[in-house]
Amino acid sequence: MKTMRVLARAALIAASILTVTTAQAAQPAGVKRTDLQRHDLSVSGREAVQVRVDLAPGVAFGSHTHPGEEIIYVLAGTLEYDVEGKPPATLKAGDVLFIPAGTVHAAKNVGDVTASELATYIVEKGKPILTLVN
Repeated sequence: MKTMRVLARAALIAASILTVTTAQAAQPAGVKRTDLQRHDLSVSGREAVQVRVDLAPGVAFGSHTHPGEEIIYVLAGTLEYDVEGKPPATLKAGDVLFIPAGTVHAAKNVGDVTASELATYIVEKGKPILTLVN
């Protein structure tokens, strides 16, 4: 029984390391995504995920979607969001944005300092948090 617990812990640690390494490798230059928290919701099959996203000046994060809603709060800098079906929106620190589930969108730092956002996702559990769109 003790051996089983040790093996289970080792497997969890290895999976965590591989997940972090894969996520960091997929980030474009000038973009830093920091996972802050992830929790199951009272709605079956859904979870809440919070991520801090930092973009260097002039850097864009290309078109992508999420398997649920995204709620954005701009922490610092100036970001331009291109959300499918809407005109581009330029947001500064303190501004918010709601992006419906599955909506194609992109973001770009249009300022001269690092821009940061707090992204909160309400998503389907077990699906990739982000899918790039060509």
